[in-house]
Amino acid sequence: MSNFAEVRFKGTRKEYFNYDKLKIKNGLQVVVQLEDGQDCGEVTAIGAIAERKCGSSSGCATPSPKNSILRIARASDKLKTKTLRQDEERVRKETRRLVKKYEVEMKVAEAEWRFDKKKLAIYFTADQRVDFRKLVRELAKTFRTLIELKQIGVRDEAALLGGVGRCGRELCCSTWLPELKPVSLKLAKDQSLNLNPSQISGCCGRLMCCLIYEHKTYVDARRRFPREGKTLQTAIGKELVRSVDILAETVTLTSEEGQMRTVLLNDLELENARRSK
Repeated sequence: MSNFAEVRFKGTRKEYFNYDKLKIKNGLQVVVQLEDGQDCGEVTAIGAIAERKCGSSSGCATPSPKNSILRIARASDKLKTKTLRQDEERVRKETRRLVKKYEVEMKVAEAEWRFDKKKLAIYFTADQRVDFRKLVRELAKTFRTLIELKQIGVRDEAALLGGVGRCGRELCCSTWLPELKPVSLKLAKDQSLNLNPSQISGCCGRLMCCLIYEHKTYVDARRRFPREGKTLQTAIGKELVRSVDILAETVTLTSEEGQMRTVLLNDLELENARRSK
């Protein structure tokens, strides 16, 4: 399916569309037709790449025939989108006022106008389920459109709002990360990282997504090293493995007399190889 494209909307929302007789390329803003209206977004992948990304995404389904790219965005379309984005600040403020008025236990994270203004999505976080029926009616009356309240998690909120991580770069989840995967403390333990929450947590307060990136490399590299606490028979006798440094490829050993030394893993392997001959 060559006429197939991935289109990104506000935040990290992405959907897939068919198109016909259009010269589509990455980076173009396009107006798309959905089953329930129109929207405007940016093309982020086309053709085989878009198909591959759709196939690897758990939430991707084959686009409905009604879901298609209508046209490349005109200057008037871009101006309208810019105006809608600016108006969303007003929407957030008014929504927060109404949340406070109706004493709903929720935090408004973001708002998003549909391009045709037939729908207004409001994203929020909450510690538990909330009854927002009165709030929805008031919002529909205030903004005169269909209201969609979407509860999201704190990681999704970070992806939606964006920010800068401790590495000094924009958050992966809000820029390029296609899908948020579970991150466990085991990943940090396997990499011998400091388990202080402030050191391994991201802006969202959850474990950093980047703990996943090098995990397999660490696990594979770790297999080459002796286990901490194991006693080895080395060139100078019995020695206890105190610690290993995977990045420096060194092993710290303590002899029975309490003498400590740090050797390169390759040197230790050579010692063992000579002893076995």
